[in-house]
Amino acid sequence: MKPLIRHILLLNIALDIVILDQLSKWGITELALRPNTGEESVGIIDWITHAPERISFTQIEILPFFSLVMVWNQGISFGLLNQDGDIGAMILLILPLIITAIFLIWLFKTNSWLQGIAISLVIGGAIGNVIDRLRFGAVIDFLDFHIAGYHWPAFNLADSCVVVGIALLIFHSIFLEKAT
Repeated sequence: MKPLIRHILLLNIALDIVILDQLSKWGITELALRPNTGEESVGIIDWITHAPERISFTQIEILPFFSLVMVWNQGISFGLLNQDGDIGAMILLILPLIITAIFLIWLFKTNSWLQGIAISLVIGGAIGNVIDRLRFGAVIDFLDFHIAGYHWPAFNLADSCVVVGIALLIFHSIFLEKAT
């Protein structure tokens, strides 16, 4: 396959992840969690065109070990470096964009489909969360797994894509790259 076609397909994967991430955040926030607080839902067009008011923490138990929750993550993955300061917020906005630029360069240099897909997952996830930071000043996290009172930090589709992408990159690096 020609490199240009491969790059377009891989960029399309990243774009699809951004779209699915944003749709999942709207759907969970506006169709499940906001009504749970007694507030009126915001339609998809309104949600896209202007960021609605943040809703406070709410929770809907789905299974004994899984709930949908409303968490505004102002830090990085899993709530690390959760800061309210302007400098911290700026760093948490600019750093993912720099990393995304580096990953884009890597995407255009790779000849491996698996590595390209992994990089696309990371790019799509990073951009999905950057969009939240720009719109809301925090990332929407809503998936909450727990057992016996212990909770894994809440996360979202974008976070999942970044983790899976990094895991695939590590797998590729260990098992598939030829030693030089």
